[in-house]
Amino acid sequence: MKPLVDGCDEDRASSPDLMEGEPDAGTGAHVTEDLQMPREHMLDLGQKVLDLVVQRIESLPGKNAWEGEFRQVLEEQLMEDAPEEGRPALDVIEQVANEVLPWATRLDHPRCFAFVPSSPTWPGILADFMAAGHHINQCTWLVASGPSQLELVVLDWFRQWIGYPEGAGGLFTSGGSAASVDAFFAARESAGHPERATVYMSDQSHSALPRAARVVGIRRECIRMVPSDEFFRMDMDALARAVASDRDSGLAPIVVAANAGTASTGSVDRLEELADFCAVEGLWLHVDAAYGGFAVVTEQGKRRLRGIERADSVGLDAHKWFFQPYEAGCLLVKDENTLKDAFTMGTDVLQDTIWGANHPNFSDLGLQLSRSVRALKVWMSVQTFGMAAFRRAVAKGMELSGRAETYVRESPILEAMNVVTLGIVCFRINPADDGLDEAVLDKVNRTVLARMFWDDPAFMSSTTLHGVFALRMCIINHTTTWDDVRETLEAVERFGNETLTKGDALV
Repeated sequence: MKPLVDGCDEDRASSPDLMEGEPDAGTGAHVTEDLQMPREHMLDLGQKVLDLVVQRIESLPGKNAWEGEFRQVLEEQLMEDAPEEGRPALDVIEQVANEVLPWATRLDHPRCFAFVPSSPTWPGILADFMAAGHHINQCTWLVASGPSQLELVVLDWFRQWIGYPEGAGGLFTSGGSAASVDAFFAARESAGHPERATVYMSDQSHSALPRAARVVGIRRECIRMVPSDEFFRMDMDALARAVASDRDSGLAPIVVAANAGTASTGSVDRLEELADFCAVEGLWLHVDAAYGGFAVVTEQGKRRLRGIERADSVGLDAHKWFFQPYEAGCLLVKDENTLKDAFTMGTDVLQDTIWGANHPNFSDLGLQLSRSVRALKVWMSVQTFGMAAFRRAVAKGMELSGRAETYVRESPILEAMNVVTLGIVCFRINPADDGLDEAVLDKVNRTVLARMFWDDPAFMSSTTLHGVFALRMCIINHTTTWDDVRETLEAVERFGNETLTKGDALV
């Protein structure tokens, strides 16, 4: 493999500080017995890493959206005991660049349509670098006043975008999974921690939701997976029957978890109806908007997510459709006191962090004490580009997804499997006039996915919709063009025709 750190050896040989035979102060071993580096070597290494990252971003369109390697190969390359003595840092950087980081899904590739990809802004990347360099633990106001205030600013932006009232609050989390845990815990405590607490979610819900319920102590048999309708939205009648039946059986319904953009299809549950139902039944309404929530910054998205403002809690992931580096999850609650009541603990060694009234400690609002600075990347990105640019970027994903759905419906070989709501298109190979049975169609489409996986630069994934295997494209990357989408769909058609012609999958 060609080294990714171009010119690394030449630069080291030509540098007067790194001449062969001289000690490599700061970047290598056998020089100092501490963990410090001289300023000039810190700058040199920083520039090398900066060049490497920019080079990677610029080269993305010419590479495959996915590269992977088998564990046995990587173990042979990387498995070793920790070295007793160090080696030149530039060599370490080059090894990481060549042997570690390339073996991954390039989630920011313009033709990465698998799972929920995204492309982070450069200011967001720099924000993480700055936060790491300042070595801030954003646990309490005393320890991180400036970053804490900035998180309050960004949270207030989010509050306004989803339509929450004054008095709402929340915190940044690692992602939607952690946000769901915090939300379910707060809901359980708000309900008085009943012994047979029961939660309800759609059969289209992300696996993070039932996992979160288990984490906070909900019994497995008290997690209800409510059937979805033909549009993959929670069936309201089935939900009502389940809640009524559970109450009659002595269970204690406490939470309904709705979807504002399912990971499989992007479908949005009937949020307004769910809010009405939960209000009547006295249930906490949590909305999992980790993928789709930031559609609210557009007028079209705001219409499709109408009712989200009535939820008791909302989970969001800015590292998805708001184009930030990982990790940038968020939990918002309509009443911040529900988090404080659930998570605030007595002080001991932290007693000196109590600053006083109106100086919040984010450790009182969620699971984590030690926390990285997560809001900075959002703040720097929005300050740099402005919200108009973000609205255009989010709207572009919906526009491309709509065009993709039209392409699928007009194709003689493709069958649409969902009505596009946000940015996800599901479909399969199913020629209208062939009359293939479901078992054959399943084999054909799995073969096509494998061909896409190995033989095309794009990367896409699959899902199962009401028992049917479906190909799936999530189109939300702001660097993706219509050519990227169209040529990927053309490849699916080509592989589909080849598979049907050869008959390999029909046996």
